[in-house]
Amino acid sequence: MQLSDTDLIRLRADLIAVGYLVDDVLDRIGELGQAGLGRNMTVPADVALGEATDLLSTLIRLFLLQQSVPADRLDGVVDADALVRAGFLSLDGDAVRALVDVRPYGSPDDGASGWVVADLTPGLDQIITPTRPDYVLGVSPASTTLAQITMRMPVDTALDLGTGCGVQSLHLGRHAGRVVGTDVNARALELAAVTAALNEADIDLRAGSLYEPVTGERFDLIVSNPPFVMSPPSADGDTLVYREANFEADLLVETLVRGAGEHLTHGGSLQLLTNWAVLDQPWEERLAGWVPDGCDAWVIERERLDVFSYIEMWLTDAGLAGTERWRPAYDEWLGYFEKLGISSVGMGWIQITRAGRDEPHRRFESWPHAVAQPVGDVFARNASAVDAYRLPTGELLASRPRLVDVDQETLGRPGAADPEHVIFRQRVGLLRAIKADTALAAVLGALDGDLTLAQVIGAVAQVLDIAAADLGAAVIPEVRQALLDQFLTLEE
Repeated sequence: MQLSDTDLIRLRADLIAVGYLVDDVLDRIGELGQAGLGRNMTVPADVALGEATDLLSTLIRLFLLQQSVPADRLDGVVDADALVRAGFLSLDGDAVRALVDVRPYGSPDDGASGWVVADLTPGLDQIITPTRPDYVLGVSPASTTLAQITMRMPVDTALDLGTGCGVQSLHLGRHAGRVVGTDVNARALELAAVTAALNEADIDLRAGSLYEPVTGERFDLIVSNPPFVMSPPSADGDTLVYREANFEADLLVETLVRGAGEHLTHGGSLQLLTNWAVLDQPWEERLAGWVPDGCDAWVIERERLDVFSYIEMWLTDAGLAGTERWRPAYDEWLGYFEKLGISSVGMGWIQITRAGRDEPHRRFESWPHAVAQPVGDVFARNASAVDAYRLPTGELLASRPRLVDVDQETLGRPGAADPEHVIFRQRVGLLRAIKADTALAAVLGALDGDLTLAQVIGAVAQVLDIAAADLGAAVIPEVRQALLDQFLTLEE
């Protein structure tokens, strides 16, 4: 599936000329049309287009709604013959139909906008068909979430491990000097190359599994939404490469985590959107055993699924809903999970950082609550937050913490003279909250970066008529936690 460089240059120019761009498409199909496509339903967008036969509506129908369109409508718009030869379109008489999805893509927060090329969205309008083994997934909620949790600070080198359609590489290219994208799926690399070319992105694409294509190399940032689905082993020809890899249970994820230390520069990080098996052993202890020596770890469990919900989700994703293969496959998965002792599945975010601390910082938590995406900056600030959290007490007291991006609320009984607690709630990031008593609230509220922590504690102790040492003993642990949770910062 290849287009010549000349054909790719022309296709990009043609898409721009027609206005096949995110904002223009959204204007044409409207919010309801966009919401419908999010539900895999084309009817709202089709209704919005009405009887229109202009160039933009033709491309929307062709690629997004997967409709056949008269071939002559593309005359002077795109080089249909070249797209047919490349396998992007099929010609049936006087009509053409898309064989791949060329989709406008927009990311206003980092400017990674253009087009993503992938296989057609399955299950449109409830037409369920089995998924081909080498299927290449386009932009999905998972890929969007990974982009939103990825640290966006400038780096020299970045690795998009399991690049798929190449969407993560588009984001990485905005802040990395060099980007390598790898995939075991040859078809994915073909489509990722088209994605890169249409967006004029310089991506070094390589074939191979896990870290094999980058043996001996190190990166400042590695991101991956790996094929983590814990399905029963199957013949290679039946494996859905975009989501599963015939590793037992979550061994693939374990392998990625364990190997991170050998492929990260000092201070570099691996960020994963993934899942892991929950067995008899506490999940935190089990995952802690994967973390390489000398590396910090921050693992956030965003969701916990029982085995039934997990199996049903992925059987539906494979296009087995409503087929005679549903129940046999369901029973096979149940037997596989029972044999491995998997009681449930954790789904979430993993960050491994080659921090080189004498005593690594390892944090494992469940946070199923709403967050304010994108949260990449939260992960980017984690290393400095850990440094602040671990400051010796003398240095902490001499520091000048500052409360950032926080709203203050009061909590108490109606009619009471004073509130029982003060709530400090983050406006950005993970949207955490601190429930503070009077003393802690007074200290936190006074930390504006001008006074040292010791000066604030002394002043509050005087107002509350308590010993500064006693107040310090009570609030310093809370201040440390507030620094770790990024309510407070030591940055100027």
